[in-house]
Amino acid sequence: MRINDNFEKLPESYLFSEVARKLAAYKSEHLGADVIRMDIGDVTLPIAPCVIEAMHRAVNDMAGSDTFHGYGPEQGYLSLREAIAVVDYRKRGIDIDADDIFISDGAKCDLGNLGDIYSSDSIVALADPGYPVYVDTTVMSGRAGEMLPDGHWSNIVYLDCNAGNGFKPAVPETHADVIILCSPSNPTGAVMTREELENWVDYALREKALIIFDSAYEAFVRNPELPRSIYEIKDADKVAIEVRSFSKTAGFTGLRCGYTVVPKTLFGADSEGRQVSLHKLWNRRQSTKFNGASYIVQRGAEALYTPEGRESVARHIDYYLENARTIRGCMQQAGYTVFGGDDSPYVWVRGKNGETSWELFRIMLEKYNISSTPGVGFGSQGEGYIRLTGFNSRENTIRAMDRIK
Repeated sequence: MRINDNFEKLPESYLFSEVARKLAAYKSEHLGADVIRMDIGDVTLPIAPCVIEAMHRAVNDMAGSDTFHGYGPEQGYLSLREAIAVVDYRKRGIDIDADDIFISDGAKCDLGNLGDIYSSDSIVALADPGYPVYVDTTVMSGRAGEMLPDGHWSNIVYLDCNAGNGFKPAVPETHADVIILCSPSNPTGAVMTREELENWVDYALREKALIIFDSAYEAFVRNPELPRSIYEIKDADKVAIEVRSFSKTAGFTGLRCGYTVVPKTLFGADSEGRQVSLHKLWNRRQSTKFNGASYIVQRGAEALYTPEGRESVARHIDYYLENARTIRGCMQQAGYTVFGGDDSPYVWVRGKNGETSWELFRIMLEKYNISSTPGVGFGSQGEGYIRLTGFNSRENTIRAMDRIK
């Protein structure tokens, strides 16, 4: 048999695997080193009691013949989808129905799997720097073309994000069929304004393009002037799919649950120009390739929409945002140029003396015993930066920043 040759085009190591490898090598050479991890964006706070209780009840359901649940609906249990539609959208004035929502085992999976519903020759535009999954899954699907000498891919439209534009992607002059946007941004922490998203919706309408809007970190946006959903923008339901996650908002990184919104008002065109519902395509894709997220986990996620659940989510977000503000303030006082950390758990830090990203990573590790993520791993525009996260404990965050001070 022949393999998918596109996998061989990928760089040998995934960014976070390379960070882990270098960290392991350092620890083996410096036994007993107290390294504080501020690189991978895993959470540290435990799951809320109301979620644990709901999952315990769901486990007990599985023990009784009258309450046992086997295969669930591929789209997710209706009770959870209705709770999401009401609390996350309709209470905020956004017209999204439960039928528009598909429960999954996490945003990362959906971001990769959405490529199944658009054509293999689609031109993809994405932010540089950006979450590596966007690029890697584009390469795996054969849409990226060939890697150029500068490390870019020949068929990808890069939306350069830098200090000059606040690390927010601007509408390109060229055509793209699919645009992947993330706000608040991983890795830079930048949050797009309403006007900036309006420009993207106008572009998508004009170019007949699809926006995939990764809003995994929307709950961290506390500034009421900043949009948390692309559907706050007029006509976005005609051009956009939104992907969300419970991982960072509720500590579900180990439970795996998220959701994707595909409005029934969203259409693409087939090879003969006929209009086809993307909702219908995604439903068929999920029904064919996915058996639904765990009943037990979905019951836990549903508990997040109770008053106790909403309060616990708010406490978690406050905790991580305070960590991010602590990091931001300390790094600024130490003379670094800093972005993010306001409405985002990520703090984007530039070296003082023109260091490369990996040099800055080494300095942070060897001098301060702090592990960071090199910005260049998110794209060429990330060179010279590192990403620090607010997801560690308060104690470790303060200890790490005391070392910097």
